[in-house]
Amino acid sequence: MKTTIAIAMAGAALLAASGGPGAVARDQTPGYSPQQCFYTRNVTSFAAPDEHNLYVQVNGRDVYHFDMFGPCPDIDWNQRLALVSRSSSWICNGMDAEVVTHAAGIGRQHCFVRHVRKLTPDEVAALPRRARP
Repeated sequence: MKTTIAIAMAGAALLAASGGPGAVARDQTPGYSPQQCFYTRNVTSFAAPDEHNLYVQVNGRDVYHFDMFGPCPDIDWNQRLALVSRSSSWICNGMDAEVVTHAAGIGRQHCFVRHVRKLTPDEVAALPRRARP
């Protein structure tokens, strides 16, 4: 499913007061690399093959995999969702991100992210069609 993602940024002033992007460098997430961080405003599309996985395209070339904490209702059917940065406009790991979606019959759902990881070009090429943003 290719579509444009609606981006929502929240809490930028809060993190700016607490260190802004400089705080990103102190992340202790295993496998963390500053090169895997991205600005929410640079997200251009998304694909969700199921309720546990989200793939977002950034700057038209990079793809990131979002592993959700639990099922995110109807994320795999939605044409729009919001990617909210919980600390600043940067997303570097799962704690930085929240996905907001509208589930049929339930309404707005806030889905928490366990891990965020930038995929290699080979991993992007190996994605099933339904998972390609």
